[in-house]
Amino acid sequence: MNRNANTEVVVIGGGYAGVMAANRLTRRDDVTVTLVNPRADFVHRVRLHQLVGGSDASVIAYRDVLAEGVALVVDTVERIDADDRGLALTSGARLAYDYLVYAVGSGSADPGVPGAAEFAYPIATLEDAQRLRPALEAAPQTAVVTVVGAGPTGIETAAELAEQGRTVTLVCGGVLGPYLHARGRRSVAARLARLGVSIVDGPGSKVTAVTRDAVRLADGRELPAAVTIWTAGFAVPDLAVRSGLTTDPLGRLLTDETLTSVDDVRIVAAGDSAAPSGLPLRMSCQAAMPLGARAADTVLSRIADEAPATLNRPFAAQCISLGRTAGIFQFADRADVAVWFTIGGRPGAKLKELVCKVIPKHLADEAAKPGSYGLHQKSGGAARLRQLEAGRHQAPAPADRVA
Repeated sequence: MNRNANTEVVVIGGGYAGVMAANRLTRRDDVTVTLVNPRADFVHRVRLHQLVGGSDASVIAYRDVLAEGVALVVDTVERIDADDRGLALTSGARLAYDYLVYAVGSGSADPGVPGAAEFAYPIATLEDAQRLRPALEAAPQTAVVTVVGAGPTGIETAAELAEQGRTVTLVCGGVLGPYLHARGRRSVAARLARLGVSIVDGPGSKVTAVTRDAVRLADGRELPAAVTIWTAGFAVPDLAVRSGLTTDPLGRLLTDETLTSVDDVRIVAAGDSAAPSGLPLRMSCQAAMPLGARAADTVLSRIADEAPATLNRPFAAQCISLGRTAGIFQFADRADVAVWFTIGGRPGAKLKELVCKVIPKHLADEAAKPGSYGLHQKSGGAARLRQLEAGRHQAPAPADRVA
């Protein structure tokens, strides 16, 4: 099986899922782990809205979260050659692998709205946030900042800027915080109102065009926007599609419940770019790290010639910061449906900050003691199993190609 003394495992993507997988793979001394990532530092993505607001750099040195035994290659994968088990990199270099962990993450989706690509600023990546920051600094403090999209990123960005005294309009394109329970939604709306955020929601609030200084809505209204921030929608890189691998309609790598590609048992996916059984988990850090751990365990099981365990991932909540002094912790059931119970205000802010601090700690702990992370092994997959058994989603057959 091995072309070298050790089993060569390459992880594509150095986000939450990729770093967790890479660290966990160092459990075996006879496994060589290489992480390929386009940046030399780890991006703490859940703090990008703070980078925009100026309260956090949203970047952590890899030495603080990545195991010493993992080789970091700062480059981009152009293509996966599954037949030859190799990766073509942008630099012209080539990497060989015995097993591959596909954890390329997600970024901004193409809005498909006239003027959005030209005049709106996305915020899904570090580079996006870094481009937005000077644009905000150049705009007068009284200028209207219009945030499009009322998911967690949109809400957090609107609150962060409004708390600094910015004039902010939040355009929902429908409902404020679609994931939230009605009780949590009312709490968020009240906090935003206290910060002075103008919320534009309901029928007709979808943005149909963006200009240099305004956004146009479906109902014909035109709202002023000295700076437009676009937070609506995420997309995954098209690397799997370009490489001829089977994906779901959004381009996420299609896998079975062990996170193994339906095309090749040597390719395993994790994080936002994975679509297990065509029933992907919510794009989130909360899912990414357990998926990274599960992907690593699948690879380690195959190396040991053991049957990999299947996905078993419960969700617990969604936490949203509402500026530096308030937040909301929205609890959910194990099927990831929001329930009535929330923690808001200052306690909500403290919980959100605790989560943000715990995330890199989980990664660092796994780097120091591979195998110590265990959230992905907790019970809570019953609802997912019922969905699969009910035939709402057809689970793909496991891959049988081992070449």
